[in-house]
Amino acid sequence: MRNALALVLLLLAAAPSGAAPVRVKELAAVEGVRENELFGYGLVVGLAGTGDTERVFFTSQSISSMLGRLGIRIDPREVRVRNVAAVMVTARLPPFARPGGKIDVSVSSMGNARSLAGGVLVVTPLMGSDGTVYALSQGPVQVGGFDAAAAGSSVRKNHPTSGRVPNGATIEKTVQVDLDSGPLIFTLTNPDFTTASRIAAAFNGALGAEVATALDPAAVEVRVPDRGDRVGLIARLEALEVDADGRAKVVISERTGTVVAGANVRIRPVAVAHGGLRITVSETPLVSQPEAFSNGRTVRTRVAGVDAQEAGRGAVALPATSNVDDLVRALTSLGVPPRDLVSILQAIKAAGALDADLEVL
Repeated sequence: MRNALALVLLLLAAAPSGAAPVRVKELAAVEGVRENELFGYGLVVGLAGTGDTERVFFTSQSISSMLGRLGIRIDPREVRVRNVAAVMVTARLPPFARPGGKIDVSVSSMGNARSLAGGVLVVTPLMGSDGTVYALSQGPVQVGGFDAAAAGSSVRKNHPTSGRVPNGATIEKTVQVDLDSGPLIFTLTNPDFTTASRIAAAFNGALGAEVATALDPAAVEVRVPDRGDRVGLIARLEALEVDADGRAKVVISERTGTVVAGANVRIRPVAVAHGGLRITVSETPLVSQPEAFSNGRTVRTRVAGVDAQEAGRGAVALPATSNVDDLVRALTSLGVPPRDLVSILQAIKAAGALDADLEVL
């Protein structure tokens, strides 16, 4: 346990003291150039008796409506099929996607279907938030699991009620992005005043003019002529490298005992003492036998034992301007397991000795 803890803490302490330059492409994106979410409602057919039951009435209504468009009239209350499942179909429309292109779609059951394995998605329009149809999806559903049942027993692997259709949607309409007029706005993924200022300075240095301005921590404006090779200009600006900055942060997960800390985390003078109380409760079964030729009976009982041990490991004082490396070494000397490390960091933050944002997942 201690060796594994030492490995985890050394990995946390191995962060470099100085950040390496990062391309603007990883830090920011041109405003308006983004993916768009698409969704639609459809039916998956061809299931081997694992579809929705008659209790899911909207599936019966959908089957009746689909058959009605094909010239077959049937009352939804008379639909008794188990080879069809109602599904929600979702996809992401990439920026600058052209009509005729292909995108992947995700399919998720909406009713009480047990599995979508072997099913085929019937042609389904995919709409955007504005209600416009941007793609049409259809194709065989690929499921990464299964669900089998027989004689009251069942076995399931992964999630058989959701799957994907690779290249299952054809783009019918594109989302227009205007890059030919107006200034270019680069939006930062992680807003920061220092990073935005450095990006603007890098743009001005590369273009040889004061044309870039940091509007706020999340946006950098570049004023360029309306005519010209804007695509080449954007490619040139995205390839520039800057030193990204950000607030010091420690991210911890109480569920898994994971702690991730950045290299800029600093600790004020603080003393840390760690001691654990371990209580073990055990039971020993006993059997009492009666004497021979007596009218007694065998009695089974249990004897409980309680053992308490407290481990005292002393205290460690951390000097001023200590970093993550100093904290890791000090806590390792105390033999702190990862889950206790989470509680210690929370206590140090509460004491005002941790100069970083503490985020608990």
